[in-house]
Amino acid sequence: LDHNRKKHYIIEDGKPCDFLIKLGVMSPEGKVFQKHYSKFRQINRFLEIADDSFRDLPSQGTLRIIDFGCGKSYLTFALYYYLRVLKNRDVAIVGLDLKKDVIVHCNELAKKYHYEGLSFLHGDIADYTGTDSADMVVTLHACDTATDYALEKALEWDAKVILSVPCC
Repeated sequence: LDHNRKKHYIIEDGKPCDFLIKLGVMSPEGKVFQKHYSKFRQINRFLEIADDSFRDLPSQGTLRIIDFGCGKSYLTFALYYYLRVLKNRDVAIVGLDLKKDVIVHCNELAKKYHYEGLSFLHGDIADYTGTDSADMVVTLHACDTATDYALEKALEWDAKVILSVPCC
C-alpha cells in the first residue's frame, strides 16, 4: 500500500554489515535476526541522534571520540562504522570499560575488520588519563558514579558533543 513506507535505517536491513554479523545481530547475508531487531533499531536510532550532533563537531581533521562504559560496544562499533566507513571521516575512537574479557573481544573484532582508529581499553572512568581532549564523549548506561566522572571529563576537555544517558 502507498501509505506503508519502509523505514529508512542508516545501517540497512538486508545489507551485510561486518560488525553486526560478528556480534550476532544479522546473518552473513545481512538479514537482521528477529530476536535482535530491537538492538538493530536501537543502533540506528543512536546513529540518527549522533548524526544530528555532528554539525557541532569539527568538519575536518580527526574526530576524537571516547565512549565511557562501552560494554559490548554495539554503539561504539556503529559510530565508527558510520563515521569512518559511511561518511569517510578520520576518527580516533576509544571505548573504555571495566570488563576485561569484553575489551579483549572488542579489540580482536576491531583488528579483524581493520578498523583503524578504533581501540578499547580496560579501566575505570575516574582514573582515565589517556587524553586531554575529546570532540565527543559518549556515556550510555554507565553505572553508579561513572556517568558523573564521564561528564566531568567531558567538561574539562571542552567536548563539543556529549551523549549521555545515566543508568542507575
